[in-house]
Amino acid sequence: MVKQELPRKAIYRLSLYYRTLQRLRQNEVPTVSSATLAKAAGVKPTQLRKDLTYVGQFGTRGLGYSVEEMCVKLSAAIGRTSFQPVILVGMGNLGSALARYDGFAKEGFEIIAAFDADTIRRPAAEGALRVRAMSGLKEFVRKQSIKMAILAVPATVAQEVTNDLVDAGIQAILNFSPTVLQVPPLVFVNNVDLAIELENLSYFIR
Repeated sequence: MVKQELPRKAIYRLSLYYRTLQRLRQNEVPTVSSATLAKAAGVKPTQLRKDLTYVGQFGTRGLGYSVEEMCVKLSAAIGRTSFQPVILVGMGNLGSALARYDGFAKEGFEIIAAFDADTIRRPAAEGALRVRAMSGLKEFVRKQSIKMAILAVPATVAQEVTNDLVDAGIQAILNFSPTVLQVPPLVFVNNVDLAIELENLSYFIR
């Protein structure tokens, strides 16, 4: 099945709706109104209804949306129908913390390998996760058909490592390195700069 091309911001919001619906399903809530779902996701009801048109027809007037049906359809729309293997590159303080985070697995993402330039100083394993040398990165990605990577390396080497990831076949990167990465049009990057996020929040402190 060919995946429908959706606006990037809409994909992000669909993920928010999916998380909210997952919580409702865990609490055995059978239906939810557009107003309630929109409020929980932090968007306007009109935006919610517009976003859901990308996925299909939902809801019955006066009854709301079926939580189970929406979970199934949104899961398919945002590519959550199968477990997604991920590699982690960079095992410094941040990378090690990400390796220990169990929230990825709960949401359907498994970090199956970690890579670092310094395998002597880094632990041989982070829990059940083996830390591998950078020299084996390309071969591992190609053999395992990995499409997604988490990047937590210093800014000075981030672009070089990104080039290797793209060359190996990585199509999506979650970037924790404090730098803007240059990638081909069909490779997608989400940037997480913790310092910038804190700086942004500090503006609102009075």
